[in-house]
Amino acid sequence: MKRCPENPVVSPAMVKPSADGYRVRGAFNPGAIRFEDEILLLLRVAEDCPAPEGEIAVPTVGIEDGRGVPGILRVRQDDPEVQLKDTRGLVYQGRTYLTTMSHIRVARSRDGVHFTIDEAPLIFPSTAAEMYGVEDARVVEIDGTYYINYTCVSPDGWATSLATTTDFRSVTRRGLIFHPENKDVAIFPGKIGGNYAALHRPNNSGFGKPSIWYAESPDLLHWGNHRCLLRPRDMIWEEMKIGGGAPAIETPDGWLHVYHGKGRDQVYSLFVVLLDLTNPSIVLRRGKQPFVTPEAHYESEGFFSNVIFSNGLVTDENGKVLLYYGAADEFSCLIETTVDELMAGLD
Repeated sequence: MKRCPENPVVSPAMVKPSADGYRVRGAFNPGAIRFEDEILLLLRVAEDCPAPEGEIAVPTVGIEDGRGVPGILRVRQDDPEVQLKDTRGLVYQGRTYLTTMSHIRVARSRDGVHFTIDEAPLIFPSTAAEMYGVEDARVVEIDGTYYINYTCVSPDGWATSLATTTDFRSVTRRGLIFHPENKDVAIFPGKIGGNYAALHRPNNSGFGKPSIWYAESPDLLHWGNHRCLLRPRDMIWEEMKIGGGAPAIETPDGWLHVYHGKGRDQVYSLFVVLLDLTNPSIVLRRGKQPFVTPEAHYESEGFFSNVIFSNGLVTDENGKVLLYYGAADEFSCLIETTVDELMAGLD
């Protein structure tokens, strides 16, 4: 198991802004898939708006004829109607805005290391549920169609939407599949016992901590039979919350899934869990320790430091795994490993 010596494989400087006046601050948390003779990354591209001293500018989106139109809100920093929430948001005239807005962009590579990035977004905010951006795509292929689920953010909170594509040039939106507040959805690559299955992460508020849940669907649109699968453990690596990662890998021993834990000092690390092959709601084995934690400088220093977050990987017939991950909410990076090495992280 090793970090790619050419990490980061994608950096913000490689990505063209989606609109005039926008600046790319992060290209991270990529979904990943093999398509034809390439490896594709579905990047989360986060953009902000530079402003002269004394002013604040934030990206916005307007909806016109079902299409998202990028805009910019500009205000004086000393405007009495401006309230700075934190580094990621502000309130103006009673409405909250984010300082960055994300969309999904495709990066393409023949070797899995050197990428070229499409000039235009694949999925740009275009509905009321996406007014604050679209983030953290996962992708799975089922019967020749590629299903992309992603987090959509709006004044109503965050939720999960689904889109489909056959060419990664355009998508068909299928709408919300998990309502607010729910994210970190990882769909299994095909039916299991007659139904589709997915992991998801509702936001526990008031009781417990955010945990990984399991759900089933007859059609990938309507989900039910929900049950809690994994809860954060009393350890420094998971003490705040956990959430699902990339779609699970099918092995003879079960479904191998990489998930993230958020722990002390808001550090994100990666763990593995093994789920039953015929009934993935059954946990067989779970790693007691993370198999990777922030150590490299591009993981420990960045837009949001000490974060490793993976929602994309690809495998081959020999068990090789290319695990792509977001580092410090800024870069996309690669760990080269194998199914056997990941299995070795189970207890």
